[in-house]
Amino acid sequence: MSTIRDAVERVPRPTVFVLFGATGDLAKRMVLPAFATLAAEGLLPKEWVLIGNGRGDIPHEDFRDHVHKALSEFGPRPKKRWWRDFEPRLLFAGGGFGADDPGSLLDVIEQARSRTGEDPQLVHYLAVPPVAFGGLTEALGRHGLVDDARVVYEKPFGTSPDTFRTLNRTVRRVLDESQVYRIDHFLGKEATQDLHVLRFANEVFSAMWDRDHIESVQIDVPETLGVDDRAGFYDATGAVLDMLVTHLFQVAAEVAMETPASLGAADLQAAREKVIRAFRPLDPAEVVLGQFAGYREVPGVAPRSKTDTFVAARLWIDNPRWRGVPFLLRTGKRMADSQQRVSVVLRTPVCPFPGLPEQTNLLSFSLSGTGEIDLRLLAKQPGVGLRVEPATARLPLSQLPDAEPLPPYVRLIHDVLLGDRSLFTRPDGLSAVWKVAQPLLDHPPRLATYAQGSWGPARARALPAPQRWLLGE
Repeated sequence: MSTIRDAVERVPRPTVFVLFGATGDLAKRMVLPAFATLAAEGLLPKEWVLIGNGRGDIPHEDFRDHVHKALSEFGPRPKKRWWRDFEPRLLFAGGGFGADDPGSLLDVIEQARSRTGEDPQLVHYLAVPPVAFGGLTEALGRHGLVDDARVVYEKPFGTSPDTFRTLNRTVRRVLDESQVYRIDHFLGKEATQDLHVLRFANEVFSAMWDRDHIESVQIDVPETLGVDDRAGFYDATGAVLDMLVTHLFQVAAEVAMETPASLGAADLQAAREKVIRAFRPLDPAEVVLGQFAGYREVPGVAPRSKTDTFVAARLWIDNPRWRGVPFLLRTGKRMADSQQRVSVVLRTPVCPFPGLPEQTNLLSFSLSGTGEIDLRLLAKQPGVGLRVEPATARLPLSQLPDAEPLPPYVRLIHDVLLGDRSLFTRPDGLSAVWKVAQPLLDHPPRLATYAQGSWGPARARALPAPQRWLLGE
């Protein structure tokens, strides 16, 4: 545990934070609120400047107004206590940024460096569509902005095996791997991190974390939300690329990885990537794709779109610990409920109690919010008889003594400032992910329509057989 504690207690160096796509939806909803939260909590370095970059040429004051409106909508609401110091550190560099034309960014970076009063570290955050990653990376190298810099790439890092390989070659030409931070905000969630902490720090769970004791694992992320606010992006991406090959595969690796040699970044990443290489390539016959009724009527969606808004898959891990244990992954838009839950289903024991219900011995993690752990087991119902009933013990992580939970983007941006790469993905793991997904991408199953407010296509119910989905069934 000391590795993580020491990283958090370090003080970030003076920083110039360059936010590409600063006026876009992702920056407005996630990155700017996370950065402002760090400021409000006193977790930024003493000297810092945030530079927004975009194609438009707007005055610094207008960008500050834009940030103020974004925070008023998505939080934290600007308060005089910290906004008076925060606002003047916001600058804007217009004219875009490319290898042939840097716009005004170089001049504004020099202005920011003079404000910090010291030689600051450069952090470039690419909150732009994946198609822009390669060109921006080459431009950073062309204009000398990569020395001692860190570059944050949003997901997905490539949208196919070919685009991943092309982008990875570009990044390797310009940057050292130690400078690269490929973000997957599911890894920054408090409960995701607690998956391996609970297991490795508690012998009661560590001893049963294998195929002899675990019947199946369910990773279930249904959403009631639609795609109205980002229809153009989503229609070019879909549930498989937006969620399955990014978030759900990474969470599966957190559950399944072997004990790392240490909690240092290199050892955690190595353990995560090693188990991903053991993932068996998906069998399209074990995948269900769906599209909610009415999706094609959403403004911005192609009239004959075949984009999947739902995916459920059975994943197998071919190593001694997990061979034969199905990992059941499911996510979709416009479903009956919104949850983010990992459920480790224990095998029903052989015991003298007849007729025990299945799937009642269960360790469950809610990844939503600050996180929660549930342990469901069978207990004797008080009374004169011998009646066995399910019971649940619940641990909200926010109620642990001195808990100071951070939202995932806040935690991950703070880690970037500190240079801690523990919760970021590596290219070898991503390469393995694309190999796992390749059969599905080459031969996707027929798309099924499902009703809004349902639990997805009917044929997805058969994937957990002979068991059932724990949510919604």
